Amino acid sequence: MTTQRSALVIGSGFAGLSVASFLAKAGWKVTVLEKNASPGGRARQLKADGFLFDMGPSFYWMPDVFERYFEQFGKKVSDYYQLDRLDPSYRVYWQEGYTDLSADFETLKKTFEAIEPGSGAQLEKYLQEALVKYEVGMGRFVQKPGLSLTEFMNWETISGALKLQLLTSISKHVAHHFKHPKLRQLMEFPVLFLGALPQDTPALYSLMNYADIKGGTWFPRGGMYAVVEAMYQLAIELGVAFKFNETVQSFTVDSATGRISQVVSSFGVFTADAVVSGADYHFTEQQLLPAAYRTYSESYWQKRVMAPSCLMYYVGLNKKLKDPVHHSLFFDVSFATHGHEIYKDPKWPTEPQFYVSVSSATDSSVAPPGCENIVFLIPVASGLSGDDETLREYYFKKIVARLEKQLGESIMDTIIYKKMYSVADFKDDYNSFKGNAYGLANTLLQTAVFRPACRSKKVGNLFYTGQLTVPGPGVPPSLISGEVVAQVCIDAFK
Repeated sequence: MTTQRSALVIGSGFAGLSVASFLAKAGWKVTVLEKNASPGGRARQLKADGFLFDMGPSFYWMPDVFERYFEQFGKKVSDYYQLDRLDPSYRVYWQEGYTDLSADFETLKKTFEAIEPGSGAQLEKYLQEALVKYEVGMGRFVQKPGLSLTEFMNWETISGALKLQLLTSISKHVAHHFKHPKLRQLMEFPVLFLGALPQDTPALYSLMNYADIKGGTWFPRGGMYAVVEAMYQLAIELGVAFKFNETVQSFTVDSATGRISQVVSSFGVFTADAVVSGADYHFTEQQLLPAAYRTYSESYWQKRVMAPSCLMYYVGLNKKLKDPVHHSLFFDVSFATHGHEIYKDPKWPTEPQFYVSVSSATDSSVAPPGCENIVFLIPVASGLSGDDETLREYYFKKIVARLEKQLGESIMDTIIYKKMYSVADFKDDYNSFKGNAYGLANTLLQTAVFRPACRSKKVGNLFYTGQLTVPGPGVPPSLISGEVVAQVCIDAFK
């Protein structure tokens, strides 16, 4: 009879919950150590004064990835939460007026045509190519652990890579199909949070346009935290144990075996066959591991291209808005300037583009009766200093004034709840490297084998999952990261 293997998973974000469940399914005894009071990591929920806010992700894209995740445990998404497709998927505000992105493809084509004649047919052609990238990228590439180039050395993968246009930027790819600046911005927007300018992001990521337009924008009733609760519940059903408010402080490495022999936390000492860190990769290496066992130097980390951080506001109004839309993007100022200030010359933005989520427009349960629940998000460069209350208030007044102008109604004098959150909080709550919100940028030189490895090169039983390793930032990639790393871990102990 074989002895049951055991694993400690650090962090209960999407990737941590995923890896814990896949290991438990394989018969492992799994314990999750979480420094915060509840599961979810960056996708935690904020409850205050009758309002429920998703603190992190709010776009539910790629529903097929979530379905596939639960199917592997003999479950369905509908066993845990209900989904509604949003229509419009989102609204984009320009300097003059706005554009609604319809969930109906024929209607959307007409919207494109009205902006640029001939672009409806171009959109169809563009999305046919994006479908190929989606099928190859999500079906093959993201499922690889990225530990060796040999993983990609077969004809199926190589021929697939040729279709992915890894050496063409999405900026050039979009420009080949669309001429009008509004349409270009609409098609480039989904890559903004992947952590690089469109001219530095491979055309592969047009798969995001397919996910957006064809896959649709959905909303889980109760908010994105309903997904966290579903994954947490599934993990419990599989026998995973959770310890909250348990801050991991250090690893003890046995020099004779080159393996972690103890994980020391704020409340105790834990032992396991394998340790999987879903915590920040840089923090795990630089703070928890003794120096001799770190795979990457501090200078390596300082050279990484990070995805953005965020300046966020969780706001409750004591009234209902006249015409609320669930998701809105404010492209009423120059992206070139704001993008440059995120990626090329990091500084607090001169005049930011921003995103607004009014989840109470779809789900009345997230706000008290007659009230509105609003989240504002400004993408900002990671690693910025000067994140204080004065600066946060300055930007809040700027973006609320722009929202009021577009909506034609007052907001500032109806606020009954407000919480601000930014770079310093990401560092404090998640030990986030440079206070990043989205992980490591998906540039070509930080894709697959070029990302920090999901298995330590110096510690035999240490593995990594989440947005700083493969496959990359975002909720669906985090679910896949957990699956991929669980298999690497299982294989290592065969």
